[in-house]
Amino acid sequence: MKKKIGLLFVFVLMLSVFVACGPDDEDEATTDEATTENNDTTEDNGETNTEAEKPKKLIVWEDQDKGVALEDAAKKFEEEHGIKIEFVEYNITKMQENMALDGNTENAPDVVTMSHDGVGPSVVKGYIAPIEVSDDVQSQYTESSVEALMYEGKLYGLPKATETPVFIYNKDLLPEVPETMEEIYTLSQEATSGDNYGFLAIWDDFYHAHGIFHGHGAYVFGDDVSDIGLNNDNAVEAMEYIGNWYEEGLFPSGIIGETSNDQLNALFKDGKAFAVQNGPWAFKDYQDAGINVGFAPMPKLPNGENIGTFMGVKGWFVTNFSENKEWAQKFVEFVSNEENAKTRYELTGEIPPLVSLIEDQAWVSENQGAAAVMAQSQFAVAMPSVPEMAEVWDPMKKAVQTVATGDAEPKDALNQAVETIQQNIEMNHSGN
Repeated sequence: MKKKIGLLFVFVLMLSVFVACGPDDEDEATTDEATTENNDTTEDNGETNTEAEKPKKLIVWEDQDKGVALEDAAKKFEEEHGIKIEFVEYNITKMQENMALDGNTENAPDVVTMSHDGVGPSVVKGYIAPIEVSDDVQSQYTESSVEALMYEGKLYGLPKATETPVFIYNKDLLPEVPETMEEIYTLSQEATSGDNYGFLAIWDDFYHAHGIFHGHGAYVFGDDVSDIGLNNDNAVEAMEYIGNWYEEGLFPSGIIGETSNDQLNALFKDGKAFAVQNGPWAFKDYQDAGINVGFAPMPKLPNGENIGTFMGVKGWFVTNFSENKEWAQKFVEFVSNEENAKTRYELTGEIPPLVSLIEDQAWVSENQGAAAVMAQSQFAVAMPSVPEMAEVWDPMKKAVQTVATGDAEPKDALNQAVETIQQNIEMNHSGN
C-alpha cells in the first residue's frame, strides 16, 4: 500500500513539473531567444548591422571665414541622414581654448577642425576621440596627411587641407622667379625705395621662419623633446641671415609684431612689393585684389639648400564631448570626401590632400597655386604634433624680434629662447 502511494506521489510530482514547463514557458523561451537574436548587432563578418540612434543635430566648429564651404556639405548631410548640422566659426588657433571653456556645456561641439599640431595637446587634455575608418576611406588621402593626424599610433581625424608657405609674386613686377634667394635679395635691394619693397616675409613668426632655420641645418626637436636644435651653430647662421633683411631695411618696420601680417598683405595687394612668402590661405585674397599673381616653390637659400617650410595639415575631429560619436564620425567622413573637398577648395582655396587630385595633371595645371604647394611640400617638414611644441612659438618669436630691432645678437637671442623653451617644457609637461 505504501509502495502504491509512493508511486502515485511521484506521478503527481512529475505531472506538476510538466505543467509548470508547459506552453507559457515555451513561449517565453522562444521570446528570449528572439530577443537575444534581435539584440545581437554583430554579423558573422564582424560588422555591425545597426546604427546608433540619430540625434536631431550635430554641432560643428568650423574655421573662421570658412563656413561658406561647409554650408553645402551640411545641407547634403541633412538631406541624406535627417540630422541638422549647426556650425559655428572660430579662429582655428583658438579651438583648444574654446573647448576648455565650452566642452562641458550645451554648446559643446561634436566635431571640430584643427591643425595637426593641436592633435597631441588635444589628446592629452582629453578633447578628441580616436576614430577607426575603412581602408577605402583612408586611402583617399596622402599618406603624410593621414600620419600627421595620428598620435601614439592612433588616428584621430581625417584630412581637410594641407598647407605650406610658398613664393607668391606679382607677375607684372617680377616676370620670372629667380632660382635662389640670393638673387631675390639683390632684386629687393634694387626695389626698396620709399614705400616700395621687394620680397617680404613674416620671419618674426617662427611658423614662417622655420624654413630658413631648417635650410641651414637647425631643427626643433631631435629624437626627443630634450634635444632642441635651435641655438646650435646652424641656427645662429639662420638667425644672422634673417637679421640681414631687417638690418638692410628690406623689411619695413611694420613687418614685425602683431600687425606684421596685415602690413605684408597691404603692401603686396597695393603693388608695393613684388613677392611675399605666404600660404594658400592668402591665395584667394590676393587674386580678388586683382593682382596678376603667380605661385612657385621657395627659391633655394644662398647655401644651395631648400627652404624647409613647415607643413600643416588641417583635419576634422570627433570630440569626447559628443554623445553621438558614431554620427559625428559619419559627418567627418562625409565632409572630407572628394566631392566636398573639391567644393571647399573652390570656395576657400584650402588644398585637399586627395590622391586623386595630385594624380590629375589637368587639375594641377589649372590650379597653379595648389601645384606650388604640392611642389614645396616635397621639402616641407610637418610641424611636431607633440604638446611641447606649444612652448616653442613665443620664445622664438621674441628671439627674432630682438635681433630684428638690434636689441640682441643672434647667439644670445637663441640661447635665451632655448633656455625659456626648456624651462616651460619642464614646468608644463614634466608629468606627461
